[in-house]
Amino acid sequence: MNTAAAKHGLAEASYRPERADWTIDQGWQHYTAQEHAIWKTLFERQARLLPGRACDAFLQGMRDLAMTADRIPNFEQLSEVLMRRTGWQVVAVPGLVPDDVFFEHLAHRRFPAGQFIRKAHELDYLEEPDVFHDVFGHVPMLMNPVMADFIQAYGQGGLKARRQGMLEQLARVYWYTVEFGLVQQNDGLRIYGAGIVSSATESRFSVEDASPNRIRFALERVLRTRYRIDDFQEVYFVLQDLEELLALAQIDFSPYYEQVRGASSYAPGAIIAGDEVLHRGTGHYHAQKLRAADKQGEQT
Repeated sequence: MNTAAAKHGLAEASYRPERADWTIDQGWQHYTAQEHAIWKTLFERQARLLPGRACDAFLQGMRDLAMTADRIPNFEQLSEVLMRRTGWQVVAVPGLVPDDVFFEHLAHRRFPAGQFIRKAHELDYLEEPDVFHDVFGHVPMLMNPVMADFIQAYGQGGLKARRQGMLEQLARVYWYTVEFGLVQQNDGLRIYGAGIVSSATESRFSVEDASPNRIRFALERVLRTRYRIDDFQEVYFVLQDLEELLALAQIDFSPYYEQVRGASSYAPGAIIAGDEVLHRGTGHYHAQKLRAADKQGEQT
């Protein structure tokens, strides 16, 4: 899927938005007690897990936004705090939006967030991004000036990449940074990607499990690396510090696109010559899943 990230792809063709920018009213007053309770369950679970695993910038963003467990955040209130700090705002959308709409919002410092919340039986996995993933996962990092500038630059770059036919490659940068990125701090490896910080299981897996590869981030390498949308990642790319994102926001990707245009893609779990491998994974997690699937196939 050629999307900014797999979660932000073309919406169903049958849906016709009332507004050209696909925004809707959050309808905060319509959330039910059960929906607020689901937020509370998810929030409290991650609040216990993330200290010592999430990066300092994320934890500081959480504190400064004053998100609480007792209720789903009001987007207008979040936006007031964000606007004062980094000039961003959160706008509600019905779920998936077309690429050009997504990029246009980011380019103008508007983060499109799903306003619905998952059901109680979907606490651990949801195909479409909901308010917990989008707000809990993404918004705290938007309080950080480096991430705020990077995501705006990504939106601007997405509009350009679409014209150049390189959306698939650019989506990999978003995936391996904004969604599933790790960063090295003085006190150890930490999470900054929203797809990880909003997941109880991957919060542990990404920084503690022996299975995945952890490799130093390199732009050309990431542009050529496929990713998984159905399970834990087989590789995590690690920034030396968040300032690397600021450098990425300031460079022209066009020469890199020309280097990788037509080149073969790397499998998610591959290690190639030139990689700075911080941890060579055992691969046991995905190997075990594959064996189980093969065994089930033999029995059917």
